[in-house]
Amino acid sequence: MQFPIHTTETAPEASRATLEATAKKDGFLPNLFGVLAESPTAVQAYAAINKALEQSALSPVEQQVVALTVSATNDCAYCMGAHSAVAQMVRMPEDVLAALRDQRPLSDGKLNALRTLVLSVLHRRGWVPEEELEHFVAAGYSQRHVLDVLTIVSLKTLSNYVNHVAHTPLDAIFAAQAWKSNVATVV
Repeated sequence: MQFPIHTTETAPEASRATLEATAKKDGFLPNLFGVLAESPTAVQAYAAINKALEQSALSPVEQQVVALTVSATNDCAYCMGAHSAVAQMVRMPEDVLAALRDQRPLSDGKLNALRTLVLSVLHRRGWVPEEELEHFVAAGYSQRHVLDVLTIVSLKTLSNYVNHVAHTPLDAIFAAQAWKSNVATVV
């Protein structure tokens, strides 16, 4: 199955306003949005969650820790490239970005507690043991942060799976941050 990468001109009418707003905000239209545009429901939901995350209790760097951890775990090369570039834009320390791309623990204890929670959420399908939640809170986070983490996990799961199904090509603007997936194809 070949998924089109829509533009604002080729997208279904109900997707066009979202694409136009995204292109205006980002300065270009990411291929992921072009793919999502095939379904007005999908592209609008993705954009709405992104908009809601502007109110997140997690800092921009922390949000990228979550996004990169999910995307690496899900072997999404597109999201790893895109979020690596975003991580640099929000001034994530280079050693943190390198560790996330290599799927290694982080030297920053608080950020590593965040990464560890994300991995627990993913591997346990949300059934995070109470002691892991307590460790997360002891690192300086709150219940609100847990819910913000879950919101980003859901957002990245959507985009990762869309990219897997559609084989979304990485945008040229993110090419310097290309990442090789550990899983070439799943048959």
